[in-house]
Amino acid sequence: MRRSKISGLRQVIVRVLCVAGLALGAQAQAQLLGDAAWQEAEVPEPPAFNLERLLRFEVNPNSSLVYAIDPQTLSISPQDRVVRYVIVASSPGGVRNVFYEGIRCPAGQVKTYARYSEGRWIKLSDPQWQDMASRPSRHALQLARQGGCDNSGTPLRPDDILRALRQTGQASVR
Repeated sequence: MRRSKISGLRQVIVRVLCVAGLALGAQAQAQLLGDAAWQEAEVPEPPAFNLERLLRFEVNPNSSLVYAIDPQTLSISPQDRVVRYVIVASSPGGVRNVFYEGIRCPAGQVKTYARYSEGRWIKLSDPQWQDMASRPSRHALQLARQGGCDNSGTPLRPDDILRALRQTGQASVR
């Protein structure tokens, strides 16, 4: 009788280990392959922005450029979970560069969809996802670190991002 209980226990343990092994294998495969099934949803048109309501955030304390987003342009797509926003980079001389961008938090990537010039949006002909850490301008990386992303995940709501930016103590209006 005792031998059959041990044999039955062994079978249960082997089954549990097999199921656990399959689960770990699936998780490892997902990590190795990345988000292969992910597909970007249709990108909304660049939104209107207002220079009067910009929320600044720190990118590089040694740079003379000031970076800010318009909170009203901040969105998180329910389909692809891309964080999209209008960013304004301003120089001390008053020159402004304005871009419509998106961040894929889990992938650590950013894409510039359009730039604003002479009163209108000009869409890029073939925008590509780029690694945030390897771009010359680190504004997307700093935005992600200061609340644009929730570690490597996407925040649930735009308000979560705005709250995080304001709580860093580095964000300010205009």
